[in-house]
Amino acid sequence: MQSKKLKSVIEGLLFASGDEGIDIRQLADVMELDTKDAAALVEELRNDLKKQERGIQIVELAGTYQMTTVSEHAPYFERLAQAPTRSSLSQAALETLSIVAYRQPITRIEIEEIRGVACDRALHTLAAKELIVEVGRAEAVGRPILYGTTRKFMDYFGLSDLSELPDSSVFGNMDIDSLEEETRMLFDRPDTQQMTFDDVGQENE
Repeated sequence: MQSKKLKSVIEGLLFASGDEGIDIRQLADVMELDTKDAAALVEELRNDLKKQERGIQIVELAGTYQMTTVSEHAPYFERLAQAPTRSSLSQAALETLSIVAYRQPITRIEIEEIRGVACDRALHTLAAKELIVEVGRAEAVGRPILYGTTRKFMDYFGLSDLSELPDSSVFGNMDIDSLEEETRMLFDRPDTQQMTFDDVGQENE
């Protein structure tokens, strides 16, 4: 396979691995390459992104490679997070928040196994609104991030303790139908002061 194609694959793998990243051994195994060749390709791709002045970069943190945005663009990301069109939560974000609330602490991969789709953007939105936060690292390959809800989440939904969440035990194993029902239960609690997700967004402005 040509170098350009291999670098394209690496770029996709780094994007898919999200904030958990991927170490060089994992990358080499997935691509069926020698670790030295894989490392050389990562370095080539890193240089390509820098030379082309792309908005993303490759960084190495704690032995893993991650795809991140360029730090110089941070002011634009802050504006995006605070933009009025971002003040409400999408259905994907609602479902993701429901999973975190009921299954915390939980990793991104576990959330995606439940939802069946990628959730990086939803997690970023929820974290920007301070509804979820990193609470630790899982004892698994790559030490993936564990997510949990925040004090702000508790305040928004009138909870003094997570035990006050609506009982979801009747649904057994999580599937799409029970996810939809748990989401409805969480955000339609009759005993709380209801706040719209526009309110959530405005709190962060």
